Amino acid sequence: MQARQQTSFLFDLDGTLVDSVYDHVIAWHDALQEEGIQVSIWRLHRKIGMSGGLFTKALARETGKEFEPDVLERLRKLHAKYYGLRSPRTAPLPGAKELLAYLSDNDIPWAIATSGRIETAGPVLKILGVNPEKNVVITRDLVRYAKPDPDLFLAAAEKLDVDIGSACVVGDSIWDMLAAQRARALGIGYLSGGYGTEELERSGAYRVYEDPADMLAHIDEVGGRR
Repeated sequence: MQARQQTSFLFDLDGTLVDSVYDHVIAWHDALQEEGIQVSIWRLHRKIGMSGGLFTKALARETGKEFEPDVLERLRKLHAKYYGLRSPRTAPLPGAKELLAYLSDNDIPWAIATSGRIETAGPVLKILGVNPEKNVVITRDLVRYAKPDPDLFLAAAEKLDVDIGSACVVGDSIWDMLAAQRARALGIGYLSGGYGTEELERSGAYRVYEDPADMLAHIDEVGGRR
């Protein structure tokens, strides 16, 4: 008789485990304004979860402007600066610490895979109580492509030494769900990033919860048991 494959969980960070989506939105807005680029805030929100490179390419299409490499680099640094001013006040989402503790206590593999670079993700990981030296954390710095490409989640599964086919990708954006599909993992969506249930389901989520606390209350539905 073949042994049951254990479920593992690969988490996005911003908007999934920490309440930071709108911090990123405002940071990008401030960075763009400093460069004299006007973009509506709601349009910025729809792109959070992409890598910074894809984010700025999408902005170029919307504004009709081609950004030179030096402008893109300034925008990246300005975003990091403005986000850094806000991130000390970032809080874990309800149930985030408890969910990770439950998985650890029950020997269920988990990792974090974020489109953010370590310079912006590092301080928030500390607030969450996650140590990249002890826990598996994959940041944008470690892969060639970020979401909606699957590289982040594939790298996380490889580092955990688990089968991506038995993993659940947990995220708050359509970019997470698209990356999950391309990685051949199941997608679990959260409403905590501002996307609606239908949007997440259309992008591939097979379960949608409000936040980590809601998922923990229904952990049996997603195979989260020993």
